[in-house]
Amino acid sequence: MLEQPFFGRRLKQLRTERGLSQAALAGDGMSTGYLSRLESGARKPTPRAVDHLAAQLGADVSVFDEEAVGDSLSQALAIAASLESDETLEALERALSADAGTDQDPPLRWQALWLVARWHRRHNRQERERALLEELVALGERLGQPALRVRGLAQLARCLRSRGEIGRAAEVAAAAHRLAREHALAVPDVAASLLALVSVESEAGRLADARTHADELTALTADRRDALWAEALWTGAAVRVRQGDPESAQTLLDQALAGFPSTGNLDLWTRLRVAAARLHTQKSPPELDTAERYLEQAESGLAFLGIPALEQDVTSLRAELAFQGGRFADARALLDRVRGAAPQMTYRNRVRLDILDGRLLIVEGQEQAGLDRMRALAEEAQVSANIDLAADIWRLLAETLSGTRDRA
Repeated sequence: MLEQPFFGRRLKQLRTERGLSQAALAGDGMSTGYLSRLESGARKPTPRAVDHLAAQLGADVSVFDEEAVGDSLSQALAIAASLESDETLEALERALSADAGTDQDPPLRWQALWLVARWHRRHNRQERERALLEELVALGERLGQPALRVRGLAQLARCLRSRGEIGRAAEVAAAAHRLAREHALAVPDVAASLLALVSVESEAGRLADARTHADELTALTADRRDALWAEALWTGAAVRVRQGDPESAQTLLDQALAGFPSTGNLDLWTRLRVAAARLHTQKSPPELDTAERYLEQAESGLAFLGIPALEQDVTSLRAELAFQGGRFADARALLDRVRGAAPQMTYRNRVRLDILDGRLLIVEGQEQAGLDRMRALAEEAQVSANIDLAADIWRLLAETLSGTRDRA
């Protein structure tokens, strides 16, 4: 006879997976009241009840076995770790759901949560990523291992920043950095905390702090030539862009572009080129030909990656290039393509789409609608503590109005 409360949790999980009501699962051989007490853990299941419920579920009674559930998670984790694909990670997420509440092997569950959260991050499914990371952070606290705590906190901070939750992201990132320093953790863990902290400080407009921590990060990784080193340079470049120093930013980004091969990490290699293209569109005057060249390189990587969120980033950047090149109809067509596909982007990139829409409305003759759109975006950015983003919106609004009146 299986013990409670595991049996009840497992029974409810199997029932809801199949979309069955309690009445449908109980059928003619069991009352819904008895079934409800089984699911809550208030009653122990009899062998006869187990046989009946397994038959109603169309499964063997072994589906209720605690050991089988644990084995399922370990097997799914081994497969996903050796071959990360959408199929193996979907299977791992199902195994995580089946294992929920069993407390069979917390370190094993932590590893599974980490892989599945990272998978959702790659596809920009932020809501699901956040839920997994919240559990992962709580589990890291229970395990009491500083390195696991820092890794979970750093990833949660980055997820929160991507969602535009800057206040909480700053608290989480600061906690990760403090823990990493207090426990003298290895370079990758300290760097992970710094990457999160710098990105949040930049988003919040705390650029002096961000620059200090970015310089700490690049110094920490200076002797490496791996993904961590390239991402540190990219992060330092992003801070300098926001400080209004694109030339210094380009120097750092060029080092990463030249020194990090596509064989190291094709995803990062591609994102570096998207970042370079964006940097050249932000120069004054914008260097559109150079931006175009980097976008073409990024698209060569996209062909192998198949990441919809990254594809949308590239398309939206092409729309910005078209706008800056005066090809407003092309910009509108590209923008509508992204918006029509339910954008899977970070908060900042989604705002960039809305900014471009506002600018296009102005040049298309709908000035008041464009003004209203951009003012609302700037106010929203200010409320969410994205100070530099708000400043960018006001600047771009002024530039658009000036350009429109000059063309008139």
